[in-house]
Amino acid sequence: MAAYLLYTFLAGLVALILFINLKYPYFLDDLRYSIIVIGIGIRTGKFLKQRPYYTILDRFLEQVKNQPNKTFIIFEGRTFTYSHADKESNKAARALQRHTNLKEGDTAALFIGNEPDFLWLWLALAKLGCTAALLNTNIRSKSLLHCFSCCDAKVLVAGADLRGAVQEVLPGLKTDGVRVFVLGQDTGLEGIETLSGNIQEASDQPLSVQLRANIKASTPVLYIYTSGTTGLPKAAGVSHLKMWYASYIQSFARVNSNDILYLYLPLYHSAGFLMGLAGAIDRGLTIVLKRKFSASQFWDDCRKHDVTVIQYIGEIIRYLCNAPKKDNEKNHKVRVAMGNGIRLDAWTEFLDRFGKIHICECYGSTEGNVGFINYIGKVGAIGKEHFLHNMAYPHALIRYDTEKEEPVKDSKGFCIEVPRGETGLLVAKIGESSPFHGYAKNKQQTEKKILKDVFVKGDCYFNSGDLLQTDKDGFVYFQDRIGDTFRWKGENVATTEVADHLLVVDCIEEANVYGVKVPGHEGRIGMAALKLKNNMNFDCRATYQHVKNFLPSYARPKFIRIQAALDVTGTYKQTKGKLAEEGFNPSMVKEPLFFLDDSKGYIRMTQDLYDSIAEGKLRL
Repeated sequence: MAAYLLYTFLAGLVALILFINLKYPYFLDDLRYSIIVIGIGIRTGKFLKQRPYYTILDRFLEQVKNQPNKTFIIFEGRTFTYSHADKESNKAARALQRHTNLKEGDTAALFIGNEPDFLWLWLALAKLGCTAALLNTNIRSKSLLHCFSCCDAKVLVAGADLRGAVQEVLPGLKTDGVRVFVLGQDTGLEGIETLSGNIQEASDQPLSVQLRANIKASTPVLYIYTSGTTGLPKAAGVSHLKMWYASYIQSFARVNSNDILYLYLPLYHSAGFLMGLAGAIDRGLTIVLKRKFSASQFWDDCRKHDVTVIQYIGEIIRYLCNAPKKDNEKNHKVRVAMGNGIRLDAWTEFLDRFGKIHICECYGSTEGNVGFINYIGKVGAIGKEHFLHNMAYPHALIRYDTEKEEPVKDSKGFCIEVPRGETGLLVAKIGESSPFHGYAKNKQQTEKKILKDVFVKGDCYFNSGDLLQTDKDGFVYFQDRIGDTFRWKGENVATTEVADHLLVVDCIEEANVYGVKVPGHEGRIGMAALKLKNNMNFDCRATYQHVKNFLPSYARPKFIRIQAALDVTGTYKQTKGKLAEEGFNPSMVKEPLFFLDDSKGYIRMTQDLYDSIAEGKLRL
């Protein structure tokens, strides 16, 4: 009788699970997400009770204790264990302590590329209770000085290969009384000191935890700079708590302690540092560190080091898909790819070409107070709504007028939430559980990101600047950036959608769509910068037929600019500002330009054509 009851119960349980799974196809995935979120909440709550606050550094020291001889970093043929990294960072901390007088609460700037010294020095600063400002290694001159000054750093440590860039701005740094150090041998230059010798002479014994006794969850551990696609970069403060939350992305991506992470994204960026490095430390991974991305070496590196987890951002996945095909492309151990910015067509092609890889697409910004994770792997989505996520991070998609560049208000002066299936501006409520700390020494830009009286008087919301859409199942899709979406002939044009259509044309390898102003016309008209595939010319006829068949007239790029390479930021995001400013004037743009003639298709742009448009003789 007992056996019969047991079998009946089990059969009923299986039937219930099958029924739920049929009626709610994402039930098990949502349940798994709930379990992870609850676990994270319990763990984070424990950290909040500890004094000083339990940080990623403490987790690193725990890994050193538990697995001292496990390989932490593989870099250019050399391997470094967790124990070795700990000792090197102890030496660096003692050298900085002795020669700079850095103390808890101070800020030091790191101007170093992807190399082990970057890691040792960041760990060293964390052991001293200092905040690290991570400078983009591609910036120079005015931008470099700006980034350094806006975080009040007292010390600059630069890589040996960046000595020239430091020398350019040395007078400005010395005026502010900044101590400047460069790794490598003594330069002999006045005002620049070498640090490598001091590090090697220092003791590798552990440092007292009292050096960082006042660390709290809200204490800034990093300053990470916006990519600067428009204007000068802004320094976003990253707290210890926020670093933890970013590191947890690896939990949703199903990364475990046996994985090997390929880290080629710049460590000065939040994806490389927070999602990659911090997450790897938490799980005790081995990291294969690369100076920079290389499409030609990517899969060979993965095979050589048995890589199981990769990261991507921006156009990286497309670069891999555009690389010449090889017979052994599915011969690898990569099982997880995590990141943000993958487009639908590249996503599908990547899976078809390189095999069954779980893609964990995420959405968020360094300074933002809300993010999404596509924990299910739905192709094209940046995330999925979940009631626990909505409770922790209240947010909404509101109606937005792209022509006036402001939210649409109702009769009472409040914003209007859009229904599912309609595009809206993502805003997130600013509160204790979802704070917005703004930008260092930039009150004006901080205030610009805050919307007040959104749904009720007195509320405050973070303006993400992104247009998103949610479908009936709760999946969230990226549509465009506010500044990238433009309006022509009374219609909104989403640049990402137009670019996706252009990429279907056989001759086009990359596309960057933007709006340009035309004299005598309201709004902006569409223009596209294109990179063509190797040994192929621009196919005017095929491009015209495709945009004519698949895009409404107002969304078809009126001008085409052919480039040898499209400009991207250091984090592989396409830049549009300079292109839009240069416009379609053949006297300014020396690269090939084409004009869409409605009766002839795409034809070469001439000065006579431009003059006719500028003088209003040719209406668009």
